[in-house]
Amino acid sequence: MNIIVAVNSDWGIGCDGTQVITLPEDRRFFKEKTTSGTVIAGRKTFEDFPGALPDRKNIVLTKDKTFHAKGVTVLHSIEEVLEEIKNEDPDKVFVAGGGNIYKQLLPLCDTAFVTKLEVTPPSDTYFPNLDKLQNWSLQRQSEPKESSGIKYTINIYRNTCSPRKEPIAPCTNYL
Repeated sequence: MNIIVAVNSDWGIGCDGTQVITLPEDRRFFKEKTTSGTVIAGRKTFEDFPGALPDRKNIVLTKDKTFHAKGVTVLHSIEEVLEEIKNEDPDKVFVAGGGNIYKQLLPLCDTAFVTKLEVTPPSDTYFPNLDKLQNWSLQRQSEPKESSGIKYTINIYRNTCSPRKEPIAPCTNYL
């Protein structure tokens, strides 16, 4: 299972329930990586999407037992999520937020695709700083790029405690 996230310089990921800054290039990267796969998101993050993401299995993890959305599998626990994805290719399963979902599923993930934006807008939600976590290691980093005046890199981290140790395939269009 993978994490996919865009973080600010301070590892902030959002404010008031939404991403403060989005880059078209990062959106394309997200789409390229997750298409034909499974995307797991919390309810608030899903509600920030334009709806169920096309060409993907959409899973929403929420405590809200009344939540329903078209084109979405709604689950209410990590155990239910793990049961739902147990027969799927782990390379095609992506955790897409928000902050609480990331923190709960990070230890279960093998790889993290992190777009780092060189900006620090106000944030009230943060992603764990993988550079400071003992069991996460930076494997690859793109050359610095710029979009809309914002510098960014795409970074691939590996969970060194993961039982899956095969090499990470490069993202040729981005790295």
